[in-house]
Amino acid sequence: MASRLLPVLITLLLALMPAVALAAPPAPAPLVEGQDYVVIENGAPYAPLNGKVEVVEVFGYTCVHCAHFEPTLAAWKKTLPKDVRLTPVPAAFGGYWIPYARAFFAARQLGVQERTHQAIFDALHKTGALPIQNASADEIAAFYATQGVDRAKFSAALRGEQVDQQLERARAWAMAADIDGTPTMIVNGKYRVIGGHTYTDMLKIVDRLVARERTRK
Repeated sequence: MASRLLPVLITLLLALMPAVALAAPPAPAPLVEGQDYVVIENGAPYAPLNGKVEVVEVFGYTCVHCAHFEPTLAAWKKTLPKDVRLTPVPAAFGGYWIPYARAFFAARQLGVQERTHQAIFDALHKTGALPIQNASADEIAAFYATQGVDRAKFSAALRGEQVDQQLERARAWAMAADIDGTPTMIVNGKYRVIGGHTYTDMLKIVDRLVARERTRK
């Protein structure tokens, strides 16, 4: 008798259990040109390398939004596949943007840009160790010296012709991409991201454009 009732009891217990949704989550809505991104006419990567997909962040050390974005961007960078490269490019809009754009290129020339990157943001937006406006070359070189960078070498690089050329190249590339603010993300020189209500949302759009480019490879 007990063996005959067991299946009935199991059926009743299962009927009383809450239903569990087993369906896969819905696919995200397709990206919309003009809403999530714009296509850059005749766009090209800033610094193509070995067929990798390039993601450029156009940023400014003096931009507080870029400072707020940096921790999220740094964490996201660690998730990138090996065939995708994140390339920071300083905005050279003029005025107080220029000294720190030059500092970026000088630091990169000396091989210290990555390890000093966060320190410059902090000095401008947390500690006030550097002024946002009217920063002199000597002030900037002195700060880099506190980060273990040879002051004389940095000063020479900061004022050098190589930095002049890199600054002009960055300015021309950003103008061609119609950059008018920071931070701005550009995928493979083709797509300028304009959507996303949060930094995380913006990077999700970047991820999907990167996936598109990886598929085309």
